[in-house]
Amino acid sequence: MQDISVENKPKEQKLWGGRFSESVTDVVEKFSESVSFDKELYKHDIMGSRAHATMLAAQGLMTTSDRDSILQGLDEIERKIEAGEFVWRSDREDVHMNIEAALTDMIGEPAKKLHTARSRNDQVVTDLRLWCRDAIDKILARIKHLQVALVSLAIKNEGLIVPGYTHLQRAQPVLLHHLLLSYVEQLERDAGRFINCKDRLNYCPLGACALAGTGLPINRFMTAEALGFTAPMRNSIDAVSDRDFVLEFLSANSITAVHLSRLGEEWVLWASEEFGFLTPSDKVSTGSSIMPQKKNPDPMELVRGKSARVVGNLVTLLVLCKGLPQAYNRDLQEDKEPLFDSVRTIMGMLEVTAEFAQNISFNIGKIESALPAGHLDATTLADYLVKKGIPFRTSHDIVGRCVALCISKCCQLLDLTLDELRTVNPVFEKDVYQFLGVRNSIKNFCSYGSTGLECVAEQLNFWKAKLGFDTDKGQ
Repeated sequence: MQDISVENKPKEQKLWGGRFSESVTDVVEKFSESVSFDKELYKHDIMGSRAHATMLAAQGLMTTSDRDSILQGLDEIERKIEAGEFVWRSDREDVHMNIEAALTDMIGEPAKKLHTARSRNDQVVTDLRLWCRDAIDKILARIKHLQVALVSLAIKNEGLIVPGYTHLQRAQPVLLHHLLLSYVEQLERDAGRFINCKDRLNYCPLGACALAGTGLPINRFMTAEALGFTAPMRNSIDAVSDRDFVLEFLSANSITAVHLSRLGEEWVLWASEEFGFLTPSDKVSTGSSIMPQKKNPDPMELVRGKSARVVGNLVTLLVLCKGLPQAYNRDLQEDKEPLFDSVRTIMGMLEVTAEFAQNISFNIGKIESALPAGHLDATTLADYLVKKGIPFRTSHDIVGRCVALCISKCCQLLDLTLDELRTVNPVFEKDVYQFLGVRNSIKNFCSYGSTGLECVAEQLNFWKAKLGFDTDKGQ
């Protein structure tokens, strides 16, 4: 939504002001207003009001004529907001009061019936659930877009072997597309968390009113169905008081942000001179204001940095909610800014990571020259000895002594002669050389989910099918 400035007008009588003899001070009003940020909920607030008005008319709590006037007025208000013609007033406190007061200005008495059998307490949480539902759909689309970008990158680099790391030390050889698909798997679990969150939040609070419900004959099932909710919430106190769905949403955002941060960290390292494994194109790089030679992978550094912001928003909401008694408390007004910021940030992180993935190349020569270092085939050699009937712990010791011999000779395991291997243990035979070297290591991996050629091909085919790739033309 476009940013619309909030205007200050001469104070008017509050819609809740009947029992008050004095107006709130300017300081309190400025401190308390939320329309400057919760106007983002306008579309969902209008959607809820349409459903509520329709239900009230169906239940005989307003006439069809009043309902039609309200619906027409809400349509015009929505049009004005989207055209940038609507005046947001800070003295009307929030998005709900701004819209209701504007509707009253526009159509008069019928608008005063709209708030029958509802409170701002159930109204705002209904808006928020609707907003979160739509935001999750947008995030899911961006997750899939990033998965497609990563799978495309994997297809482009099929067969390329890279060093795999544990403790940031060289460990074993892996296929690059196996590594890339590990992030695709993590993103899939991220998507699953958002889907589960959406399922749990998709229950309707509208009609819970302030906390106790109402004595008027409303039909909460009708409004829930009209708004696409699974059902009304069962308990009116719970409906207005808890924000666990926001906490769950921000938790899912935070886990996704951490995954993206780890990917960002890896690519920043790989783009460094020390690694040199990948080069980002100029389209996704920035330079230095003082060092003319610099080319920095700044988008992924910012992904790494912005993850802190997303995690911080979750912590803010956890602390906000931890000490609140039932039911609604004004503290909950503070749930929206961290939520809105978290969603904007995670969507930007997903989008720029996909953009970066589409604009990098892997430096095959640098990667291949790095592969001999680190004795990456040592575990495969231990597997060879296990196949000869030697217990793994003994095999581990034997290979460790072979590595020590290599270190003393400044060579690789593949460079040791059969006689030299047999000085460590006589079990070695000529077939040992089918297990030495990174390519032979890759060939010998066979467990489900491993980095073996056939295993990774199965993984890649799975993701091609799931993400809708054309197997002949790519995505």
